Amino acid sequence: MKRRFLKWGVLIVILLLASVGAYWMYLYRQVRTIASRDEAHTADAIVILGAAQYNGTPSPVLKARLDHALHLYKRGYSKAIITTGSYGPDPNFSEAHVATEYLSDHGVDPADIITEQASLTTHDSIRAASLLVKSKAWKSVLVVSDGFHLFRIKEMFADEGITAYTSPAPDSPIETSASQRFWYSLREVFLFSAYRLVDL
Repeated sequence: MKRRFLKWGVLIVILLLASVGAYWMYLYRQVRTIASRDEAHTADAIVILGAAQYNGTPSPVLKARLDHALHLYKRGYSKAIITTGSYGPDPNFSEAHVATEYLSDHGVDPADIITEQASLTTHDSIRAASLLVKSKAWKSVLVVSDGFHLFRIKEMFADEGITAYTSPAPDSPIETSASQRFWYSLREVFLFSAYRLVDL
């Protein structure tokens, strides 16, 4: 009897592991599919996800996102931009503030920029941006970030009832490195799984 229970227990564990593995493979494909797709579309606001800054200067990752957002803004995809990202280890400059300054220095009217600098995580940034969007009775956003990041962001905005079009930064130093692209995408699989697990 004990041997039979052990046999069934091992079989159940194997099936569970196989199911989880298949789900993670599916998510990885979704992450990479969205990462390679540019959905640039007119929207009520362009949302830029924050990334590291160094003493008031955008990191290469943040600069790639900002330059792409500038391109979309100047092409008329939206008249409003929301920058996101908190202070991190630097108490003097938030990612969102540095992004706003960079955009202003490159020709964006400061009146067109909303700076949201209270959010520490991607989820916090999406929720805060969603509140801003809803407060203005807007319905859609055009999200700019690194490609690997966009699947999770798109799903989070959908959960907030907001239509999110995604446009990956083409000069992302992470996406142009095969090894970084793989590991960051794999990380997104686990982060999205954790996000859905918390929802349950």
